[in-house]
Formats: sequence, structure tokens, C-alpha cells
Amino acid sequence: MHQAVPTARAVLEIDDLDFAWPGQATLLDIAAFHLSQGESLFLKGPSGSGKTTLLGLLGGVSSPRRGEVRLLGQDLGRLSAGARDRFRVDHTGYIFQQFNLLPFLSVQENVLLPCHFSRLRNARACQRHGSPEQAASRLLEHLGLPPALHRRRAESLSIGQQQRVAAARALIGQPELVIADEPTSALDSDTRETFLHLLFEECRSANASLLFVSHDQSLATLFDRSLSLDDLNRASQPRET
Repeated sequence: MHQAVPTARAVLEIDDLDFAWPGQATLLDIAAFHLSQGESLFLKGPSGSGKTTLLGLLGGVSSPRRGEVRLLGQDLGRLSAGARDRFRVDHTGYIFQQFNLLPFLSVQENVLLPCHFSRLRNARACQRHGSPEQAASRLLEHLGLPPALHRRRAESLSIGQQQRVAAARALIGQPELVIADEPTSALDSDTRETFLHLLFEECRSANASLLFVSHDQSLATLFDRSLSLDDLNRASQPRET
């Protein structure tokens, strides 16, 4: 486990956030939250606690009723929808629970997708590895996928292999923030731990912050810091009478 530097800049911040779906009670009420550069954070939340909604807010897909979500100091609420999308793909990599690979594309083509949508990540991949293709190959090999698999269709891989492709896609072009949403739920314990150590190593190499969202509390000790969404979210706490 690596230790975050206390004085590191905040990559992700929440200030007095309030969110509710139309016609429903407040789902999220978070006074403050931060994630430092290079820090790994485990965020625990049971089903229905608002994890997916929070990730949508952090990515600028949704907007809060009140408060700010700041990525690299930029208040996402002050950007237009198109600008938020561009800012998100430039600076954030996602590993989804269902991986969301495009089955008709090859493994390498899936990994390269962020470089097609982000000039910044494309330029970073070129600067560090000579080309996005070389960057993709290096990431895939380091994550345990040999070159013989790189041209195969993503749908032909095992679940564990597809997970590693999803991780490489999130990491290519060195985004400052990597968000992982229950990415290990379909893996056995040995495969899960191996994957996490590889993910940590890649995030350290890029000095990226990792926000890992899961209901599996047994993983929490592997991270720099652990938080419960129920403790963070005032809307889920019983009110005093």
C-alpha cells in the first residue's frame, strides 16, 4: 500500500453537495469530500446508497441541486454539457462494473478509445510511449494480457481478461483520476487481489488518484484510506428528535 502525500493537491473535491431526483427526497447530502493526488481511496456503499448517483455527479453526468463538484479545481457545474464531457474524458478514466467494452472491436481498439475522444490523452500516450498503440500494448502486457490477445475481439476473452482490458482503457493517456465502480465483483479472491495490485502499480506510475467504489469491505485495507458513503452522506443518517 502506498501513502498519499498530505500536502498533495486535491484532484477531486465536494463542497456542500445536495442532490435529489425530481419528486423524491434528498438522496445525497455531503458537506465535504476530497481526494488527493496519487491517493487511493476505498468508498464503501451498499446497494441503494447512492453510489452510482454520486459517480454520475463526480463525472459531470448529473448536476447537484446545491454545492460544487471540483475536478482539478474546476467546478463542473460551471461548464456547459459539452465542455463537461470533454473535461471528463481528458482527466478521468472509468472502470465500470460491467466493463462496457465494445464486443465488435479488438482488445487494442477498445483500449485506444479514450485517445480518439481526448487530444490530451492521445498526446500523453504519444509523449510517453511513442504512439497510442504502443501505450496500449504496454498497458495490456503489464496487466497480464500477452500480445497474442491484443487483436482478438473483446467478446472472446474471459471475464478476468475483459476486466484488464477495461482497466487499460481507463489508464491510457494518464488521466489524473481513475474511478472504479465495483470492478472486481465477478472475480474470485486470488484474481481480485492480483488485479488490484496491478491497478495500484499503474496508478502509482502515472501519479493518478484512484477512487474505488465497492460493497466488499475486505478490500478496504489495501487502500490508503477508506470511507463509508453512509457516514459521508448526511441524508442517510438518522435525524435527531
